[in-house]
Amino acid sequence: MGRVGTDESGTKGNHPDRSSREWCEEALARLSAGRPESALDAARRAADLDPGSEWAHRLISLAHERLGRDAEAAPAAERAVELARGSWQARLRLAAVLRRMPGRWAQAVEQAELARKFAPEEPAPQIMLGDLALLRGEHARAERSYRAALAIDPADPQARVNLGLALLRWDRPRPHHDPAWPLDPRESGRARRALEVWSRQVRLLLAVATLGIAACALLLDRGAEARLGGCVVLLLLVPLTVRQARRVGAWPYVGAMFGRDPWLGVSVVSAVLSVAGFAAWLLLGAVRVLPSLLDPVWAGLAGILVLGWPALAAVRVLTESWRGHPLRALAATEPARPDERTARRNAGVMLWIVLGRTWSVLVTLVAGALVVEPRAAVAAVAVPYPMVRGYLRARRGDRHQVDPWLATALWLVVPAAVACAAGGLLGAAGGLFGAAGAAGAVDGTAGGAAGAAWAWRIGLGALAAAAAVLALRGLQAWWRGGPGPWRSSLLMCDLPVGAGPSVALNSEVRQTFSYARSIVLSYGDSLGPRVAGAVASVTSSGELRLIAETAAWDAIEEDPRVAVFATDPLQRRFWVEVRGIARADSDVLRVTPKQVLVGEFPGRHQRR
Repeated sequence: MGRVGTDESGTKGNHPDRSSREWCEEALARLSAGRPESALDAARRAADLDPGSEWAHRLISLAHERLGRDAEAAPAAERAVELARGSWQARLRLAAVLRRMPGRWAQAVEQAELARKFAPEEPAPQIMLGDLALLRGEHARAERSYRAALAIDPADPQARVNLGLALLRWDRPRPHHDPAWPLDPRESGRARRALEVWSRQVRLLLAVATLGIAACALLLDRGAEARLGGCVVLLLLVPLTVRQARRVGAWPYVGAMFGRDPWLGVSVVSAVLSVAGFAAWLLLGAVRVLPSLLDPVWAGLAGILVLGWPALAAVRVLTESWRGHPLRALAATEPARPDERTARRNAGVMLWIVLGRTWSVLVTLVAGALVVEPRAAVAAVAVPYPMVRGYLRARRGDRHQVDPWLATALWLVVPAAVACAAGGLLGAAGGLFGAAGAAGAVDGTAGGAAGAAWAWRIGLGALAAAAAVLALRGLQAWWRGGPGPWRSSLLMCDLPVGAGPSVALNSEVRQTFSYARSIVLSYGDSLGPRVAGAVASVTSSGELRLIAETAAWDAIEEDPRVAVFATDPLQRRFWVEVRGIARADSDVLRVTPKQVLVGEFPGRHQRR
């Protein structure tokens, strides 16, 4: 009997009852269409029809994960592994779930390693291992894993995008938190937030207090009263510190958080040093007759208290812009599929990073040339070459996704470099004419000096305009809440894993193993391929259960890839070969199929 009604896809009609595998295919189609709730319903129907279907449980886990229910996704993934212990997709699905659960990171790595052992010919296990390393900040290990995946499939978009992040030394979303800690990321996040707020409040309060005390002492001649106000500020820091310290909570992990996020440690340490510097500054100011040798110390402490915060921010921006290899990362990301949005977004951010490096090198070179030797500015011509080359390469790969702000800044930096180089040449030429002392040398020298001055003005103006474009682009991103020209806009490609169909054994294959008189198990060891006789049965979930000689067990533990061969006694010319992964379970070997080959023996007339 058929059914009349409306299914989850919203289609009405007469639909015959589906099998478990057909419901799994429907769930996969709904997941691909972006309807995880509907896909979850279809996967549950598949599991109800066939409780032994590990594919159905994998799809249930994936649907829960897409809905943000990691706690509910884990039991389904574990059930899939229990049903098919040799399934590399089930192991990968479980690894993807466990990596998001506190305290289970080591298990996620173990499952990914097993998936790679079960399917070394597949790129997905290598990508998962690379993702696990990248999320912990182990960039060298992540790079090796992604390159191993690309050796298997050079066009894999996830491997290419994430390889670019590894080459760029990407900062993960929570750099202070180690995913391997048995600590909820929200707890470490609250601790980090409390430490950041305390550091920011302390430094801002002390900077304002320093400016106020200095103004009162120097302009209003109220030094004593101002210093008393400074002591009050120090006392105000006590309740502020106690309040934020109560919010930290995860004190045993604070030291490790500083090690994983050095800028957080620098911020907290600078706040502590600011308190000590402010107290010393007040003590020096209280001395009635300050020795002249200590005047620079007093002024220096004031400068550190007021300018230390912006100076630290500038150092951080400069340091972050020079981390990693953006050009190599851009080359690694470029061959990804043109429709990969994450690849396009990351490529744009990488070009901004290259532009920032080029601009900083030009500013440093031009400033040195103006101070020391103008002719050194000639080298500025070669500075924009890597930036232009990377931009043109990215534009060829994706012609319709060029950031106009980036193009504007780039074509400002190039003429800036040319103009500054021209200024250095014209200035040098004017000096040569002046030294020659020939007739008309005065006019030539004046003309050269004027041309050099205009060239320098054009070059410096273009550099300032490029900086303004960068600032406006960042302001636009901040206002709209979109990705900006900075490293934090980089995204990791995280595609769903473990959704592929399992290998099914049809009725002919099941019949062959049920009635076969002789079954041969093929495996490998250090000396080469081996064969052994076995007794086999097929479970309802599609696994083979084998009883084989003891010598095979040790070899299979090292290399679980096996092949099981059987012939059908009812059809003399019919044979079956099941290639799969064997895992020891009590006194039997459980073989999860990866490939099924079926054929016929040649007839008498074919043997010649």
